[in-house]
Amino acid sequence: MLIYYLDDYHNNSISIENKLVVPIEALKAIGVTEVVLAINYQPEVMLNFLKDFEAKLGIKITCSQETEPLGTAGPLALARDKLVDGSGEPFFVLNSDVISDYPLKEMIEFHKSHGGEASIMVTKVDEPSKYGVVVMEEATGKVEKFVEKPKIFVGNKINAGIYLLNPSVLDRIQLRPTSIEKEVFPKIAAEQKLFAMVLPGFWMDIGQPRDYITGLRLYLDSLRKKSSSKLATGSHIVGNVLVDESAVIGEGCLIGPDVAIGPGCVVESGVRLSRCTVMQGVRIKKHACISSSIIGWHSTVGQWARVENMTILGEDVHVCDEIYSNGGVVLPHKEIKSSILKPEIVM
Repeated sequence: MLIYYLDDYHNNSISIENKLVVPIEALKAIGVTEVVLAINYQPEVMLNFLKDFEAKLGIKITCSQETEPLGTAGPLALARDKLVDGSGEPFFVLNSDVISDYPLKEMIEFHKSHGGEASIMVTKVDEPSKYGVVVMEEATGKVEKFVEKPKIFVGNKINAGIYLLNPSVLDRIQLRPTSIEKEVFPKIAAEQKLFAMVLPGFWMDIGQPRDYITGLRLYLDSLRKKSSSKLATGSHIVGNVLVDESAVIGEGCLIGPDVAIGPGCVVESGVRLSRCTVMQGVRIKKHACISSSIIGWHSTVGQWARVENMTILGEDVHVCDEIYSNGGVVLPHKEIKSSILKPEIVM
């Protein structure tokens, strides 16, 4: 079972499908049969695509909708009836703004071995003073305490946003805005029932567009090592590129490195793509060039257009022919008829 936090989801930035597919595939691989999404922002957008998404991934997906923001623990209380099935089995909780290798099978084994109430994944960072640090026993993984942005070194491991919890944890959470990191986990740790596993492989918080592009690169690097057959090949491909089987690529294109092209996309001839995500239903016209950018659902990039420097196009944005965008952030349903010469938000 999984409940998936979507409290940072914004329709004009990063597609939620792109955030969902990797962790849900990892969950399905270990036998998870149902996913619960905790949502509070534009639920109608989420519900519109869920049916097709369910069929594509072959897993049941339901929603638990917040009428007010409930923090990172409150949604668990709200979804209690969906999470408790009487089996006593633990359930996963994943943060939607994180991408990693998802060693979920190993986490289950770790959780069973320590016999505690909750397991969290932690990851090592170079500058722990920027984060809340998890102080733990190295030998056992038992969590001793949490230290928020320590001024002196107390450790280099931070919460990675991946949890495995016994149903009893729900008894600790009231239906109100609550932080699982600041209110729930410290109490479990004080009772010596919270354990941390060090995450092997890569980890990235992808809540911001620039970090999302970095996370894409790390994910594609990992895919190259573990399942390279999923990556695109050919004389027009440079480095790691992921192309949905329903996408159409024209002649004379050069694609890569670090590119993801979603379902139903059409990339016309002579297009250059690098370090970018192209979401579902996008059309990129002849000889356009896109780099270090995110192109939102059902958008169009015109002929000879150049889109770069962390340009973010929301859903159904149409960039006209020969337009240049230098870091523009464009909200949904806009037509761009003049160049964006410096980073700005187009409303």
